[in-house]
Amino acid sequence: QVQLVESGGGLVQAGGSLRLSCAASGCTFSRYAMGWFRQAPGKERELVATIYSGGSTYYADSMKGRNTISRDNAKNTVYLQMNSLKPEDTAVYYCAADPRGWGRFSDGVNSWGKGTLVTVSS
Repeated sequence: QVQLVESGGGLVQAGGSLRLSCAASGCTFSRYAMGWFRQAPGKERELVATIYSGGSTYYADSMKGRNTISRDNAKNTVYLQMNSLKPEDTAVYYCAADPRGWGRFSDGVNSWGKGTLVTVSS
């Protein structure tokens, strides 16, 4: 069973940066596509970024240009570097895993972390 544990959330002022981490276990990490979703209060969960098994990436428009997703297969960890944060980025950020390693990420996710809260103050 895949386990995903996020860390790195917290309170930051607008314009600041945070790096989220997600440690995976119970899977052949390098074969998985990994990604980050977020859910703001009163809103639906939305995809933020994806990194595929081959290393290619996808960014949703909501944070494009302000974030970078990366992975360290030796550490079974995926990261989300977020810069120039805005109050509207306040949300719970969830790590997710897709065992297919490719394809539309949202369709293949079968494992979720419990989330880490990011709060951006104005």
